[in-house]
Amino acid sequence: MTMSYSKQHLREASQIISQIDTDAVEKIATLLAKVREQGGRLFFLGVGGSAGNCSHAVNDFRKIVGIESYAPTDNVSELTARTNDEGWDTVFVEWLRTSRLGNKDAVFVFSVGGGSLEKNVSPNLVKALQFAREVGAGITGVVGRDGGFTATVADVCVIVPTVNPETITPHSEAFQAVIWHLLVSHPALKTYDTKWESTR
Repeated sequence: MTMSYSKQHLREASQIISQIDTDAVEKIATLLAKVREQGGRLFFLGVGGSAGNCSHAVNDFRKIVGIESYAPTDNVSELTARTNDEGWDTVFVEWLRTSRLGNKDAVFVFSVGGGSLEKNVSPNLVKALQFAREVGAGITGVVGRDGGFTATVADVCVIVPTVNPETITPHSEAFQAVIWHLLVSHPALKTYDTKWESTR
């Protein structure tokens, strides 16, 4: 009997869960706790579906964890002005420069591929990460495929394992949400109760 697509997709998700590097997740929690402790800020970077995840994560890290957090893609006016006037590859780095990214802050990347200048995929992420490294900011992320440029410069990142080359994008973007929800629930980071868990 042929397996249904639904069962196949969820089986793949189960395989990914069993392969996630939990040590890396714990190290991200430690890094983010340090950012909060020293009064730093957290900047989420992503495009496409990952940008949507960035927006949601900003809410959770501000509201549940108490870290001052931002996503450049939430500011549509600035994003489109910079894209039009300076080019798509500059939108994140110039936003971070104007925000005076410093060594107490961290950049958190959500990306399917992690960025690559050679392949001209998400060069905006690459340039932002190069700048983050220059100023000594922390770098972390949840990325798919081989992690791309993000994996080469991050202090620590989680690479979502590829279990089926046909479903890299949906699993990468889904597990961005799994990992950030894990982090905001982590005892090292969670500061404020969430609504339904605190309602009796």
